[in-house]
Amino acid sequence: MALIRNLLAAGACVLACSGALAQDITGAGATFPAPIYAKWAEAYKGATGAQLNYQAIGSGGGIKQITAKTVDFGASDDPMSGDDLTKNGLTQFPAVIGGVVVVFNVPGIAANQITLDGAVTADIFRGAIKSWDDPAIAKLNPGLKLPATAITVVYRSDSSGTTAVFTDYLVGVSAPFKASPGEGKTVNWPVGIGGRGNAGVAANVTKIAGAIGYVEFAFAKQNKIAYAQQINRDGKPVQADDTTFAAAAEKADWNAAPGFGISLTNQAGASSWPITAASFILMHKNAADPKRSAEVLKFFKWAYANGAKAAVEMDYVPIPATVTKQIESSWKEIKDASGKAVLN
Repeated sequence: MALIRNLLAAGACVLACSGALAQDITGAGATFPAPIYAKWAEAYKGATGAQLNYQAIGSGGGIKQITAKTVDFGASDDPMSGDDLTKNGLTQFPAVIGGVVVVFNVPGIAANQITLDGAVTADIFRGAIKSWDDPAIAKLNPGLKLPATAITVVYRSDSSGTTAVFTDYLVGVSAPFKASPGEGKTVNWPVGIGGRGNAGVAANVTKIAGAIGYVEFAFAKQNKIAYAQQINRDGKPVQADDTTFAAAAEKADWNAAPGFGISLTNQAGASSWPITAASFILMHKNAADPKRSAEVLKFFKWAYANGAKAAVEMDYVPIPATVTKQIESSWKEIKDASGKAVLN
């Protein structure tokens, strides 16, 4: 009995000690991956006891916070250039792949009943198309009764990687949009009203008849907001889901840019969703707190190995295993003051 009591006590100590050793980590940034980060964080806490506290404040905010070293990692859907990574002493890697969708509020018309192409989408968001019964929209939707309702454009008012992805797509398919307003995490939209975050855009779209905006797909689906089909680079109408996002990412060359910072918009392929993107993690190469930096890497290593099922269930696409091997190798760049990698 004494032996059993001692074993039980030892087991309790191991559990208590492991819980005590588990270290919380903080991150901030992109709203695009926030739903899957929350799901992963819940499962990770159950598996390890460690907690991820993530603030979905927009990619611009995430970059500011990691640059200022107020969080353990930043998140951005707009990858940093190699020069900016070097200047700020940062390293970057993709965490998950998803898509942006055009959401709308046209009474009597449900999700995927409206089809748009890149040129028409660009003309709507630059204010050249002002009504839902415009001939350019009608031509793409024969047989669909479109109302003569005025279009209200809704855009992200915060510094947003979702905006960067969306405008990256639009400048690639529309020369007039490239001329103005152009691309970036913030642009000077010529028409419309702003909303902060996915939630702010969605709130304005759902309350204004005739409104149109853009949000991350999982957010639109979970909140039952109608979204449009898009005609892709191959001229095929496609619906947003994990399979069309995967098709867009299938032939991606992740080594084409420093920090894996490639664009997945307007990819070739009959099944490719044209507004696909990866979301990226930013960390300092010289770790101010090596233990916390190691915990961040442990979290994403766990997510790569164990989070694929949850990602697919939430309509994201996991990073391919061949790419995660390259990513984990790149983590050797994150070092402590002695020059030793924080995670072996």
